[in-house]
Amino acid sequence: MEYLVVPSAWLASRSFVAAVVHVLIAVAVTVHTLINKRDVPAAIGWIGMAWLAPVVGALLYLGFGISRVKRRARRLKGSLRNVDPHKASGVALADPIERLKIAITKITSQGISTGKVAAVLACGDEAYPRMLAAIEGAKVSIALSTYIFRTDTLGLQFVDALAKAHRRGVATRVLIDGFGGGFVRSSAYRHLRRQGVPVARFLHSTLPWQMPFLDLRLHKKSLIVDGASAFVGGLNIGAENLLQSQPKAPVRDLHFLVQGAVVRQIAQQFEDDWSFTTGDAQTESNPSPDAASGENSAARAIAAGPDQEVDQLVLVLLSAINSAQQSIRIATPYFVPEEQLVTALQLAALRGVDVQLVLPAANNHRLVAWAVRTHVRPLLQSGCRLWRAPPPFDHSKLMTIDGKWSLIGSANWDMRSLRLNFELTLETYDPDFASRLSAIIDTRRTRPITLAEIDGRWFVVKLRDAAARLTMPYI
Repeated sequence: MEYLVVPSAWLASRSFVAAVVHVLIAVAVTVHTLINKRDVPAAIGWIGMAWLAPVVGALLYLGFGISRVKRRARRLKGSLRNVDPHKASGVALADPIERLKIAITKITSQGISTGKVAAVLACGDEAYPRMLAAIEGAKVSIALSTYIFRTDTLGLQFVDALAKAHRRGVATRVLIDGFGGGFVRSSAYRHLRRQGVPVARFLHSTLPWQMPFLDLRLHKKSLIVDGASAFVGGLNIGAENLLQSQPKAPVRDLHFLVQGAVVRQIAQQFEDDWSFTTGDAQTESNPSPDAASGENSAARAIAAGPDQEVDQLVLVLLSAINSAQQSIRIATPYFVPEEQLVTALQLAALRGVDVQLVLPAANNHRLVAWAVRTHVRPLLQSGCRLWRAPPPFDHSKLMTIDGKWSLIGSANWDMRSLRLNFELTLETYDPDFASRLSAIIDTRRTRPITLAEIDGRWFVVKLRDAAARLTMPYI
């Protein structure tokens, strides 16, 4: 019997070449990370992975660690805007809400507009009929952006309404997230394409080197009709939001009908996303003459995403928390924010602000539910009050400050929404609406979360929850 003898010198040379390639790749990843990553823990993690996991670590960094979005945004939009450093004049220094308005103007480089929340729509039972009616009554344009678009009975009603609008000459466009709308196969996309409706999938690619499709997601939910009215909030398109039909996994949510000049800002965000996705030139979207009529308050659409040089949403939330003098009300389905936001809430409570935070009693993401229990202990220690909203799973995203300022939209209080997702929120300076929103949040405060409960978990459960918290940037 003969044996194949491999020369040891040949093996040594192959090993040497592999080692040199690994070092060169790891050095390249290290240099790129040091130059481009502002978040220290993330930078350390990627560098460690590049050195400890030859080739695999570099491939993961190539697919998930490099944001190609900013580069593409610069190509489509030009240079990203910088914060205007000039000082505001003629503003009452003692009015924290006015100071908040100035801060958010500088953070977002977006001027204040006017508008009103014309209707608060509970779940799909109230929102979907109004949205379908708006689509059926559209005369000029329809722009729909959504994270999830199911093709259940409810979803097919939207497909049919959009197709009919397109056939009667309404300029109709639909933007669906490339991951949440179905990565391998998007049924809604195929149905709309078959009907001839202009539709695109946001950041969708089966080639990871073209775009980090899994990590960056279009989480916005907006429907703009004729440039005059917009539906925004946290509502996806799916029958699980129709509570009256008693679905298997019901989801409670709030959606909002917005009118006024601020609709143009919401429409502009859709134009940016559509152009970003398709490369098409942007179209002018002027609101109808009566869009700015009525009793409107100061309002502003705030877009957030990884195409921005600064973490706008984080800065907006920090500014709002720091401006609070009396009360902070928050309702969110996922609460695993960065430490600086937790610290800001702690400091607000310590200076006497009434901080009330409402979370779902039952969460649809088990890892999030575990991670939250590790995250909230410092808040309880500082005097913040935490509550569980009763079932079904509450997907609402709401915030008020001092009963004067409100924030609604698609963004959650987690690291994905704050850093990775493309989000759309709306701030309003309407005391009546803020009071109404605060009352809605307060009605959901049914069962308190206590320190005794958090500290009473078994050690193995605490360990599991702490480990779950580490996965938050990636799910």
